[in-house]
Amino acid sequence: MAQPKGGKVGTKGKKQIFEENKETLTFYLRIILGANAIYGAVNLFLFYNSVTFWTWGFLAFAFVVYSFSFRWMQGMAQPVFSEERVLLDGGIDLNMEQGMAEHLKDVILLTAILQVLSCISMYFWYLWLLAPGRALYLLWVNILGPWFTAEPPSNPEISEKKHRRQERRQMRKQQQ
Repeated sequence: MAQPKGGKVGTKGKKQIFEENKETLTFYLRIILGANAIYGAVNLFLFYNSVTFWTWGFLAFAFVVYSFSFRWMQGMAQPVFSEERVLLDGGIDLNMEQGMAEHLKDVILLTAILQVLSCISMYFWYLWLLAPGRALYLLWVNILGPWFTAEPPSNPEISEKKHRRQERRQMRKQQQ
């Protein structure tokens, strides 16, 4: 979202979040259905004679990844309505930068791209190992790295004692 001249970032209303979430979920559902249609048309119909266990296995893997990611996004975007069908909460903004939904969308896109590319060669599925690699990277950068490299917390009692001791020393020096 563009930043206005005043310097304050504009906020989205709950209705706008609700509408954008519906559009986002529809877009990613179309990506999932399109990738599966291409994969099914090429591997299961066009080259049916060369279908192996791995073809079906990767299709099942993609189905699990899609289901997990899409359902999680649906749960995040779940709106809350009153009894009079008035929108109370539009859900979590799926288009928020650096949010969990961004990572789920990346997983869906990675899986869809690799599923279509696997029509050329099944070796493209090895690139899916980028997902756990990115997850480990984010875990290290955001949680483990700062935790391991953090300074030990200073004890406030010791700091107060040192501060009082320094004050006493200064008072003695001033008196002399």
